[in-house]
Amino acid sequence: MRLFDLPHDYTRFDRRDRLTLNDPLMAWARWTIHLLGEARGWKRGVREDIEQGLTTLLAGRVDGEPVLHSEMSPVLRKRVIGVGRTIDVLTRMGLFHDDRRPPFEDWLTGKLDGLAPGIGRDVEAWLRVLHDGGPRNKARAPATVYGYMSRIRPILLTWSDRYDHLREVTRDDVLAALDQLHGHHRHHALIALRSLFSRAKKNGTIFRDPTRRLRVGQYPYGVLQPLLTGDIDRSVQAATTPAARVMVALAGVHAARAADMLALRLDDVDLGNRRIVIASRARPLDDLTHRLLLDWLRHRAARWPNTANPHLLINHITATTTAPASGQGASLILHKQAATLERLRIDRILEEALACGGDPLHLASVFGLDTKTAIRYADSARQLLITAAEEQDLAGSGEPKGRNHP
Repeated sequence: MRLFDLPHDYTRFDRRDRLTLNDPLMAWARWTIHLLGEARGWKRGVREDIEQGLTTLLAGRVDGEPVLHSEMSPVLRKRVIGVGRTIDVLTRMGLFHDDRRPPFEDWLTGKLDGLAPGIGRDVEAWLRVLHDGGPRNKARAPATVYGYMSRIRPILLTWSDRYDHLREVTRDDVLAALDQLHGHHRHHALIALRSLFSRAKKNGTIFRDPTRRLRVGQYPYGVLQPLLTGDIDRSVQAATTPAARVMVALAGVHAARAADMLALRLDDVDLGNRRIVIASRARPLDDLTHRLLLDWLRHRAARWPNTANPHLLINHITATTTAPASGQGASLILHKQAATLERLRIDRILEEALACGGDPLHLASVFGLDTKTAIRYADSARQLLITAAEEQDLAGSGEPKGRNHP
């Protein structure tokens, strides 16, 4: 039986201890490397690096003893060996244990700093349910959790100077805090406060919900404006790689989101029948997108001939895995451009809305939009069409167009 859990000292490793053909653990590791390498298209050098790293990590280890991330990461990084691929092999073998502290815990500690103890306990319980979910609660996206807390943390700090618990907060306190905010800041802060007090009421830590019957209301969105031709031209010129040109075409022609582009798989593209499936919706391929996809696939086959990644868009990091590319890399394609991928997508939908006269049913059918989003684009298109018609009437009548003209 083990009396102490001591960290492994890999500096005392001797390669002769493990480089034997009769070692069953190392033979298992080599076979696992071979299986994953064949499935993911690892080159010979990548396989040799992983084998070298595992030779060090598995030396002198008791059968079934897991490899800790805190122990292996410094060793592999010092030898310039991929940590992620080594983790995949160890996970397949059932010998990996991730002992890292979750980033959410560090973020939560920082956000609770400065709050009164009673308020902090309620806020912590609320944030954990949002992040992790519960028996009757679905976990929210991390961006939603971080956004909720960022909106109301200044309000909670102000209340912490006067109160020790959320049950002391009154309706007047909530209204006074909301009166200091305007526009979408007030809108999102009220949503977060209602969620917080609703959770506290369910947990029994407050007697009355001060946000009850405070209506969030419909947020008054502004009129969407089309992009300028010069902005679009500059974004097209900035897309210099085959992958970037494909993404610009998918956003500007098919109104695809960046997340949907990165989720595309090779099976979703049918070049022969000129069809592409984006977000589970089949769409016809135009000549421009068809040509750009051919260029990208030729570049992909020449650059990574052995890759087993099933996704359409890959890079030098994901070529040796089966995971999709990250959204951070997609956002850098049109960095500092007015016409980003998201703005190109919005402009394409708005263009269709103007062409169909602001018909929300048509927009929902073509792009798969939900009801509220389709109505928003339709309202913007109608407003732009009315404005254009008024300007034409003024130009035809010869009356000057001024700021104070009715």
